[in-house]
Amino acid sequence: MLASFLMGLVGGQRAMTPLAAVSIAAARGKLPEDDTPGFMAHPLVAVGATLLAIAELAGDKQKTAPDRIVPIGLAARFVTSAIAGAVLAPRRQRWLGAGVGGVTAVVASYPGWRARMAFIPKYGQTPSGLVEDMLVILSAAGVITMVERSGE
Repeated sequence: MLASFLMGLVGGQRAMTPLAAVSIAAARGKLPEDDTPGFMAHPLVAVGATLLAIAELAGDKQKTAPDRIVPIGLAARFVTSAIAGAVLAPRRQRWLGAGVGGVTAVVASYPGWRARMAFIPKYGQTPSGLVEDMLVILSAAGVITMVERSGE
């Protein structure tokens, strides 16, 4: 469940990154095959999720971008992190992994949003967003590496 929790933290900051991370890892055969739902390993899922994640990263820097804590943003974070959490959980605990990933993403959205709002006046929207992007991408990659090494 640790991987589901950690990916939920990632999802609290960027909604599409958890889905992109697990679909890329599944497509590359980096996740335990017996526990990975087959559709996640499809190359079109990986490409689509990655394109959506890239669009989110770009759109986040716009002044018109909605806050991550608006209802639709929280719903997206819950759904994508729940899917990622389920994929990262052992087969018999997928529902629990989904719940852990989704709920963690929603809860983590609030401190992430407050931190970003605190940095924007001093550093600006784009620089603070780029730093956040880097942390999110590295964190997602770290979770995938942890799962790959542990065979969780």
